[in-house]
Amino acid sequence: MIGYVTLGTNDLARAAKFYDALLGEIGAGRFMESDKFIAWGTGPNSPGIGLIYPNDGKPATVGNGVMVAIIVDSSDKVDRLYKKAIELGATDEGPAGPRGEGFYAGYFRDLDGNKLNFFCMG
Repeated sequence: MIGYVTLGTNDLARAAKFYDALLGEIGAGRFMESDKFIAWGTGPNSPGIGLIYPNDGKPATVGNGVMVAIIVDSSDKVDRLYKKAIELGATDEGPAGPRGEGFYAGYFRDLDGNKLNFFCMG
């Protein structure tokens, strides 16, 4: 299964402020960082999300068709976290709501244009 995902950024400090505030809402905190990378997680054996300056030294760009999906345990949390992301400067990619039978999600792009969602099943 997935251990962690990294997202490229061109401004680590700005992106870190966004993710500190957003992921703090689900109890995630920084567990690793350097001058080129920061990673967040909810525990030592949980999946993580990292921000990184690209290793090749070129500007970070968005991968077409790439998305990070973060599971939470209720549609209320999806609503709250989607709204928080937008308040922090994310752009809408599909407001929180049902997406077929038993799937609820809210889609957004972070400050660097990376696509993410919060979702729950059931």
